[in-house]
Amino acid sequence: MEAKKGSRLSAKLDGLLNKEQTGVWIDNEYGPAASGRTFEVIDPATEEVLADVALGAKADIDRAVAAAEAALQGEWGHMTSSARRDLLLKVASLWETQVPALGRLEALNNGTLPAFQTAVIGGLVNDWRYHAGWADKVDGRVIDAAPGTHSYVRREPLGVCGMILPWNVPLWTMVVKLAPCLAMGNTVVIKPAEQTPLTALRVAQLFKEAGFPKGVVNVVPGLGGGPDGAGATLASHMRVRKIAFTGSTEVGRIIMKAAADSNLKRVQLELGGKSPVVVFEDANIEKAVQIASMAVFWNNGQLCTAGSRTFVHEKIYDKFVEAATEAAKQLQVGDPSSDGTSQIGPLVDKAQYEKVLEFIESGKTEGAVLKAGGSSLGKKGYFVKPTVFANVNDQMRIAREEIFGPVQSIIRFSDPKEVIARCNNTEYGLAAAVVTEDIAKVFQIANSVQAGTIWVNTYHEVYVNAEFGGFKQSGFGREGGSPVDEWTISKSVIVRYAAL
Repeated sequence: MEAKKGSRLSAKLDGLLNKEQTGVWIDNEYGPAASGRTFEVIDPATEEVLADVALGAKADIDRAVAAAEAALQGEWGHMTSSARRDLLLKVASLWETQVPALGRLEALNNGTLPAFQTAVIGGLVNDWRYHAGWADKVDGRVIDAAPGTHSYVRREPLGVCGMILPWNVPLWTMVVKLAPCLAMGNTVVIKPAEQTPLTALRVAQLFKEAGFPKGVVNVVPGLGGGPDGAGATLASHMRVRKIAFTGSTEVGRIIMKAAADSNLKRVQLELGGKSPVVVFEDANIEKAVQIASMAVFWNNGQLCTAGSRTFVHEKIYDKFVEAATEAAKQLQVGDPSSDGTSQIGPLVDKAQYEKVLEFIESGKTEGAVLKAGGSSLGKKGYFVKPTVFANVNDQMRIAREEIFGPVQSIIRFSDPKEVIARCNNTEYGLAAAVVTEDIAKVFQIANSVQAGTIWVNTYHEVYVNAEFGGFKQSGFGREGGSPVDEWTISKSVIVRYAAL
C-alpha cells in the first residue's frame, strides 16, 4: 500500500463520513498523522478510491499511548464505576441512532451486504448495555488470614490496552473487546485494519459526545507490519499492558512474539478456523443445505467461524450435494451497496481475491469435483462466484487450510466416531455445527468436537453473555460472558493490625 499525501473522499461517502473523520483520533480530536502522509482505502466492488486516510505510524501510536496513560492518571482513573456505567449507557444510546449509517458505511468499505452489517451493528447496542451493567458489579473478596491480619483481594484495571482489528466485521470485533475493556476501567488505543478503517474512525467521536474524558479511546489507522507500522508498534509497545487481536493465526504468532519480546503484556487472540458442519442422515436436506450454505457463504465467506468443511453422511451425500449445488447457483453476486438483490459481494481486496482463486485452482488440481462457481465474475471488482466442491478428501488443501472466501467443500462420512476424529484433525478449533434430530448425536458431537462454539441446527448465532473464542491455534482468551478475568488484574492486600 503506497503512502502519499492526499485528501480524496468519494461521493459515495456523502452523509456517512467527512474528511475530518479520516484523521487519527487522539485525545478526543481528529488530526493528521505526524508524518502528514495518507493511504488509500479502496472500494472492493469498483476498485476505486473511497478515501485517503491518515497513515498513522510509530509517532502516532506513541502519542496515543501517552494520551491513554494520562487519562488513567486523570479524570477517568478517578471516576466511579457507576459513572463509567452511565457513560457506556450513553454510548449505547448514541450508537443506536447511528446503526443505519454505520451499516451502510461498513458494507461499502468491505464489500458486504448492508442488511447483514446493519443487523450485526444493531445487535452491538446490547453489547454496550450488557457490559455497562458489569461496570459497577466488580468486587473483591476477603481472605481468612492469620489472627491479627486482614487480607483482601481487589480487582484493578490492566491499564492501557491495544486492539488490532480485522477487516471482515470491523465494528463487531471492536465492540466485543472495547465494551468490556472500558467497563473495567482501562483505556485503549485501536488500530483498525488498513483495508477497513472507516467505521472505527466514524464512531470514535461518539465517545466524546457521550462525555468520555480525553485519551480514554484513541484510534490510529495505519499499516500493520514494518519497523514503523502502527500495528507492530502497538503490539511491542512497552507501556501497553494488553493486546487483543482478531485475525489470522500467522499474524497472531507475530503479535505474541512482539508481546513476549517487549514487556510480556497480556495477549488475547481470536484467530483462524476451519470449522466443520456435520450433517447426519436423519437431517431434513433442505434445512441442512440452508444451514450449511449460511455457514460458509455469509459475509462472502469472510468469517473466522465460516463452516467451510461440510461433512455429510454417505446415505444422503448425493442428494445433499445436488441441493447444495443448486443453492449456491441461486445466490446473486454483485455490488451490494448499489444492488439490492445481491447476496454475495466482492472480497475485501486484491490480495484476498487472488488467494481465494488460487485455493479454487488447487481444489481442481487435487481432484475435487467442481459443482458450482469456481471462477471470478466481471471485469472490475473482487468478485468470486459461490463455489461448491464435492468428493473432497481430508488431505486436500481446500479441506485443510483456511480459505476465507465463498468456497464450500463437501466431504463424505459414515459414522459418528469417524467424523469426530476427522473434525478434530485440524490445527484449528473455533467453531463447529451439527445438523440432526437425534439428541444422542447432538451431545456426542457437542461434547467431543474440539471447538469453542458448537451450534446445533443453526449457525453464526453469538450472544454477548456466552463466551466466544477458540481452541488450539484458533486462539485463546474469551469475548463475551464476564469481562473480569480478561480485563482486570487481581491485587492481594495483607494488613497486619495486631502483633502475634
